[in-house]
Amino acid sequence: MKSIKNNLVILGIALSIVTIVSCSSSDSDTTTEAEGTATVPTLFSANYKTAVTLSSNGTSLTLKSKGVPDHVTPYWGTGNTLYEAQTTGYTVNPGNLQEQVFVMTIPLNPVAASSKEETSLGPIGMALNGVAIYNDREGGNVPVDAGTLKSFDRAGAHSGPGGLYHYHFNGDFTSDDDAKLIGWLRDGFPIYGRKDKDGTYPSNLDSNGGHTAATADYPAGIYHYHCSNVNYMDSGFYILKAGSYHGTKGTFTF
Repeated sequence: MKSIKNNLVILGIALSIVTIVSCSSSDSDTTTEAEGTATVPTLFSANYKTAVTLSSNGTSLTLKSKGVPDHVTPYWGTGNTLYEAQTTGYTVNPGNLQEQVFVMTIPLNPVAASSKEETSLGPIGMALNGVAIYNDREGGNVPVDAGTLKSFDRAGAHSGPGGLYHYHFNGDFTSDDDAKLIGWLRDGFPIYGRKDKDGTYPSNLDSNGGHTAATADYPAGIYHYHCSNVNYMDSGFYILKAGSYHGTKGTFTF
């Protein structure tokens, strides 16, 4: 009888060990599948500047930056090596630009959304240097007006609350009447300058400022956005993005 009891005890211990090993194995598998372990596609690593940190889990791409420009602007403030005086006749919003903590996650293989969502105030994308891209609206969700236009530097950007520097328009450092890649929006689709790959202005853009065609980065073709080709209020600025996202937007924290 005692022998049977001893055997049962040994069997119970053995089963417990198997259970512990099984749980440990499961936990280990979960760890190896953690986000950010896949290779970042060359398309992104070759275009985004070193100020932007990239990681991928195989289905989405996460971009992190401090949100500050790598070019001159009056918003750096006097004393900074990248400071330059504001354009004559223009003003500067109060406060210098400040470093941010930007984290944007976008799909690697974006698709058109069945219901198009309007872009909202705040970051709608990230330029290649890590600066936030905004739409054509300001506080109160109203279009940029003549007074606000006077606050933009020659990059088509200005600084807002918290020193958050951001682009509303194309300018001297992103795209200036060309077909340059500017960055990606939150839905995973890229945005380019005013021209197509062949040097002409696209004539078939949809109401959200995009179309499907080949680009230098996507020779097989992809839906992509273009800057507006309308001189905004005769200011010499051209809106980067207005209207809705073509795809489903990812996250952008700041």
